[in-house]
Amino acid sequence: MAINTDKNVYTVVFASIMVVVVGAILASFASGLRPRIDENERFAKQQNILYAMGVHENTEDSGVNFIPTDRVENEFANYIKEQYVLNNNGDVEQYEEAYLLDLKKQIAALKKGEEAKLPFFIGEKDGKKSYILPMYGKGLWDAIWGFMALDENLVVQGVYFDHKGETPGLGANIKLRYFMDDFSGEYVVDGNQFKGIAVAKGNNDPLNENKEDYEVDALAGATITGNGVAAMIKESLNLYKPYLQTVRIN
Repeated sequence: MAINTDKNVYTVVFASIMVVVVGAILASFASGLRPRIDENERFAKQQNILYAMGVHENTEDSGVNFIPTDRVENEFANYIKEQYVLNNNGDVEQYEEAYLLDLKKQIAALKKGEEAKLPFFIGEKDGKKSYILPMYGKGLWDAIWGFMALDENLVVQGVYFDHKGETPGLGANIKLRYFMDDFSGEYVVDGNQFKGIAVAKGNNDPLNENKEDYEVDALAGATITGNGVAAMIKESLNLYKPYLQTVRIN
């Protein structure tokens, strides 16, 4: 008996079968690719952390050039000397592969009064220590995040920013080198006050020569994203303040 393909029931049954079949195929692909996806995410975090502390392959006129993935694990092990977490009580403890912790989840747990582990790292380059903090915040449209490396005087050695959905050519420029480079050398503490770094519209120092004004020049047309970056930096400094106060020497 021939099947009447003109009936609605045939269309519904056929579509349902295809959804199940295609879904099963996609699930199988996703499961098979999960190890590779996890590996790429791990490499990306290592690249970002190293970039913030100045370990990259930038040239004078280049854009952002990370350590390649075929070398990044070795370089990460070479430059990142210690990994720690800061708990709810302000106590510090060593934590293997702390960089893999999800900072967003840890901050959420902390705000709920639940147990939290805030990761941070100590790196060393050319005999100089860097204290590297992960950061997480909100831009105009979605999440922004990054890493900031500080020296023993809590002066910025470098940063790396990224975003999920900021506007191309505007807020998305937080991950471009010309913006990130402005943060190097900036002070974040005034006396005992953790001030952070404002992303200031109408900044009187567009060439960023004054490193003690606690601000950098804003991105054109991206005021809300810039404010998000500034808020992210200040919140991160406050989160890690109990530890940072112990490492500051001047």
